[in-house]
Amino acid sequence: MPEAPSSTDAVPLSFGKAVNAALARALEDMPEVVLYGEDVGKPGGVFGVTKDLQRQAGAARVFDTPISETAMLGVAVGAAMSGLRPVVEIMWIDFSLVAMDQLVNQAANVRYVSAGRLAAPLTVRTQQGATPGSCAQHSQNLEALYAHIPGLRVGIPATAQDAYDMLLAAIRCDDPTLVIENRAMYHGDPQPVRLGSPIEDACGARLARQGGDLTVVAWGAMLFQALEAAARLAREGIEAEVINARWIAPFDWPALLASVGRTGRLLVVHEANVTGGFGAEIAARVQDELYGRLRAPVRRLGVADCRIPAAPHLQAALIPDAGRISQAARELVGEQRDRRTQP
Repeated sequence: MPEAPSSTDAVPLSFGKAVNAALARALEDMPEVVLYGEDVGKPGGVFGVTKDLQRQAGAARVFDTPISETAMLGVAVGAAMSGLRPVVEIMWIDFSLVAMDQLVNQAANVRYVSAGRLAAPLTVRTQQGATPGSCAQHSQNLEALYAHIPGLRVGIPATAQDAYDMLLAAIRCDDPTLVIENRAMYHGDPQPVRLGSPIEDACGARLARQGGDLTVVAWGAMLFQALEAAARLAREGIEAEVINARWIAPFDWPALLASVGRTGRLLVVHEANVTGGFGAEIAARVQDELYGRLRAPVRRLGVADCRIPAAPHLQAALIPDAGRISQAARELVGEQRDRRTQP
C-alpha cells in the first residue's frame, strides 16, 4: 500500500479546484469526454466546481440539463455504449436514488449482458455528507448501496490530491464509476496537488499515518477526524495507523489485512449510519480472514440509525469526530487487559 504522494512539484489547490483541474485535463486530453448536469455549464455548478469549463471546452461538450436524474443517467448509459465517456454531475447523492434503475440494472450490467462486447465507461460525480442546515434529504451517506452492486466502482476522495487523481482514474476507467465527494470540503484550505502525473487505476488505498497499536480505516471527510484522533493518541503513547480507503469498490483488502495483521486491532470510521454501512462488510471480512490473530474484536464507529437533523449542534452530536474516535481507540486498545502477555 503506497503512502500519500509527497508535495514535491505540487501547486496549492482547494478540493473543489482540484476537481475542476481534473475535469479540465480530461476535457483537453480525451476528446470523447462530455460533461453535463444541472447548472454544470453556464453557471459553473451549484458549488462552483465546474466554473469556466464550458468556456474552455465549448457548449457542445459541457452543458446544462433539465432536472431529471433519470434522463441524465439513461442518456449517459447509451452515450457510453456508443463510444463517449460522459461525466454526469448529480448535485446530491440523495437524488441519485431517482435513477437507481439506470445505474443498477443498466450501467452495471452492460459488460455482462453483452458478453464483454460492450462497456459503459461513464462517471457519476456527486456529493454527500452533512453540512450545517442540510436536511434529511440532503445529508445521507449512501456509498454502501452502490458498493453492493457488482459492476459499479465507487470512490470517495478525502484529500485534494485524491479529488484530482481519483476523478481522472474514474473517467479513464471502462467501468461505470461513482465518485462521491463531500461538499463541506470543496472550499477548504488549499492543499498541495501534483498535476499532470500519469493517470492511476481506479483502485487502491493509501497509508495516511503509520502506527503499531491499532489500525483506523476511514474515507472521505472522516479521514481528517481520524488523523486528528491519531495525533491526540500519539501524545498518550498509542500509535494508530490510519488508512485512507479511497475506493470502497473495489476495496483494497490486501492493504487493510496487512495493516491489521501487524496491529491486531481495527477501528472502522464512517459518516454513514452504522446498520448496513460498509463498515459492517469490513468488520466481517477482517474477522473471517484474521480470526485468531486479532487482539480485540473489530469495532465500528458511525452515525446512530436516525435521520440527520438540520441543526448544526444536533449534527455534531451524531457524526463521529476526533474526540469520539480517540475514545473508541482507547477502549479498543484497553480491551487487551495485559499487553505484556501478547507476542
